[in-house]
Amino acid sequence: MKHALLRGRPLLTATIVLALAACARAPAILDHPVLRDDVPLAGLNAPARAGWPAAQWWRHYDDPQLDGLMDRALRQSPDIALAQSRVQSAQASVRLAAAQMGLSINGNAQVSRQRMSEHGLIPAEFLGFTWYNQADIGLQLQYDFDWWGKKRATVEAALDQAHAAEAQRSAAALAIQYAVADTYFGWQADQARLQLIDRLLSTQQQLAQIAQLRVKQGVDLPDEAQRAQAQVAAIRGMRIAIDGSAQIRKVALAALLGIAPEQLPELHPRPLPSVVRGIPADARLDLIARRPDIAASRWQVEAALKKTDAARAAFFPDIGITAMAGLSSIDMGKLLTAGSRTFALTPALHLPIFNGGSLKANYGLSKAQLDSAVAQYNSTVLTAAREVATQALGAEQIAARRQAQQSEVDANRQLLANAEARRRQGVRDARESLAATAQLLQQRDAAVQLQAQALSNDLALIKALGGGYRRAGTPAAAAHTAPISPITGAADHERH
Repeated sequence: MKHALLRGRPLLTATIVLALAACARAPAILDHPVLRDDVPLAGLNAPARAGWPAAQWWRHYDDPQLDGLMDRALRQSPDIALAQSRVQSAQASVRLAAAQMGLSINGNAQVSRQRMSEHGLIPAEFLGFTWYNQADIGLQLQYDFDWWGKKRATVEAALDQAHAAEAQRSAAALAIQYAVADTYFGWQADQARLQLIDRLLSTQQQLAQIAQLRVKQGVDLPDEAQRAQAQVAAIRGMRIAIDGSAQIRKVALAALLGIAPEQLPELHPRPLPSVVRGIPADARLDLIARRPDIAASRWQVEAALKKTDAARAAFFPDIGITAMAGLSSIDMGKLLTAGSRTFALTPALHLPIFNGGSLKANYGLSKAQLDSAVAQYNSTVLTAAREVATQALGAEQIAARRQAQQSEVDANRQLLANAEARRRQGVRDARESLAATAQLLQQRDAAVQLQAQALSNDLALIKALGGGYRRAGTPAAAAHTAPISPITGAADHERH
């Protein structure tokens, strides 16, 4: 026995040396990448907005029709269904990765009847039989010691990917919510414009009739009647275009809801809601947690970082143990007797010695994917800053234009009042008041268009602010903050 141990020492020594050599060439642990913890909105002088958009921000407009459309879209939209399928796929990946950790137990039972070759190594004539039965029943237990955290890192990466998929689903839902609200209010703006255009058409037709009467009486040249008819034709063309826009918006709404246009519920015209200007005072710091696309990018960084840990752990030896216990017999009658017992215990060491650079290549690939995820995160943050700033500045410009437009509406309203007064006094005929009415209707149509632009801009700003998204458990925004241990609740100052 002593001599056997002495003979085994060189093999044990060689194994330890090779294991240490493999560990020595493993790359160093990567530090957590430095990520932005705020959004660059410096220099944006926008008024403060009262709070962030709520989770169901569209209910602020107090429009039951919009509420119904939004509920159906969130239930039936194909885009949300696709995003949900990605979440389910990511969750299944987490379960698959977790199932590959720890102890595995497999049962086996088989019965076979075999014929021995008469010209084999042991001829059947020496054994006394040619045919025989083989029965085996057993259990196999296998356990891999995840000492270097490779499997744990794989599970954590899959979990981070699932979190990213959930955030992407929220981003898809926000995109649908924005599209439904913007399309719906665009349809309402078309309806408001159609009412004004109908009144403008009626007014212009009255002017055309007066012009024709004056031509017949020889007061005016035929050119005046032709000009009036041309204006009537132009207004009719405008009405056709607006009505076509309204029909297209209804088709778009049906597509967003995942239904046929004829299945769209009946919509009724409603006044356009007012618009609240400004952005939240803490948008620069809090936008990272409020935007689902930023949260998804952050989770992608965390997942990529875990994958580098798994790739690094592949440089170290894998140690596992396999145990087998069962019954085996060529005599079916003796299968369940004590003499048919069989046992095996197999410790195993998998040591990467020469692999043609595949471990380094795999680690380099995971590190490149981490760099790509970090770059994507930074790009997403900058995109969010650009969108918020663009919508905030656009809101200020539209507000200034609306103020100037309102001054024009007020001036034309006063001109109409003066023209009506002169008509009642008999100083002027109806042409002056009708022309003033037409001018006022045109200015009011322009005001409706500006109000629709302001509302569309407000919806885009709500989308840029994340639409009220706030998921618990989002990775810490500060790059210097240590991750929290899921077991102790304390900060982990060392990675693995």
